Amino acid sequence: MVFNYIDILFKNHITKIEVINLVDNNKEDLIQDFVSVITSFCARIYSQRISKRKVEKLIKELEMKVKRIVKFNIKISYRLQVY
Repeated sequence: MVFNYIDILFKNHITKIEVINLVDNNKEDLIQDFVSVITSFCARIYSQRISKRKVEKLIKELEMKVKRIVKFNIKISYRLQVY
């Protein structure tokens, strides 16, 4: 049904749509589309979860580096005060 609207739109612009996999059953086509959408969202969520973990790891590493720098600076300032 939607294909017909798109086909008319493209014909008005002198463009042809070439159908690669013609589906006889609309339910089958709808199910394929639904599975594709779900797969796409799952991939996006998984990607976001991986990105979140990477960011959390970077934050922890930066916090550790800052702690080391602060600790090192305190040692240096203590040594300077003692002498």
